[in-house]
Amino acid sequence: MTYIVNRLLSVALTLLLISVITFMVTNILPGDVAMVIMGTQSNPEALAGLRESLGLNDPLIVQYGRWILGIMTGDWGTSLVFKTAIGPLIADKVVASSLIVVMSMTIALSCAVPLGVWASVHRDKWQDNTASTTALFGVSLPDFFFGIMLILLFARYLGWFPSSGFVHPADDFLGAVRHAFLPSLALGLGLMAHLTRMTRSTMMSVLGQDFIRMARAKGLRERTVIWRCALANAIGPVITVAGLQVGYLFGSIIVIESLFNFTGMGWLTYQALLNRDIPLIQSTVFVIAAVVMLTNLIVDLLYTLIDPRIKLS
Repeated sequence: MTYIVNRLLSVALTLLLISVITFMVTNILPGDVAMVIMGTQSNPEALAGLRESLGLNDPLIVQYGRWILGIMTGDWGTSLVFKTAIGPLIADKVVASSLIVVMSMTIALSCAVPLGVWASVHRDKWQDNTASTTALFGVSLPDFFFGIMLILLFARYLGWFPSSGFVHPADDFLGAVRHAFLPSLALGLGLMAHLTRMTRSTMMSVLGQDFIRMARAKGLRERTVIWRCALANAIGPVITVAGLQVGYLFGSIIVIESLFNFTGMGWLTYQALLNRDIPLIQSTVFVIAAVVMLTNLIVDLLYTLIDPRIKLS
């Protein structure tokens, strides 16, 4: 329990630091919210009056305190572009992006773990070379390349999946999965390459240990030795890397969602940056940072279920 409390305090302090940096950077940018609302050719007196009414003439520390208090109480402000409350807007987009993140992680793990195990068992053979070459191919190419190729093949040529758009899971779950499949696959292919290499590396180190030789000497079937003895001890670091890759997914999701016109958090962040929607920029960056940090915390807590030898203290 003490470990969890300490980690939660660490997450809270880190998010506080991120909020300070985000607020300062957005206020250093040329212009302000009032100028974005009224335009550069607006009347100076009207512009000054709007700045006063929005509290932009207050010291930065007062403005930051007002903003962070609003975040804590649920008043996230109003988007200058979408003309709606930021809180419900972000909540809706988080659902959309979560669908892509979960699907891409599922695709990556379901392909990377068997491929990494296959490569480690057949070390330095053609199976290992094939898996390593495939992983190198996935690591070397950017996600948007996979996205373009998938659109051309599965959307334009075969017509199996839509090339753009978003359907809310609550309205049509199967339709939501069809729209999310191609962007998820584009993200999952790059992530799969990283996890394949990690699985191969950890499996090779475990397969050389004494308890594996002992298991084989006792007459256990090779399948049992590989999948129940070796993989059970090698999967921990793979899960850790997968959790850390959530930050990679949210970084790449901006490009992928814009490419597929999938209206999730990445698309929303891009629209906020494109239109200099400062309140929305501050909120989206804060939410993405919070999601990444909480995901890493959950992965650390799951370690005790994956490996009973690890105790939280």
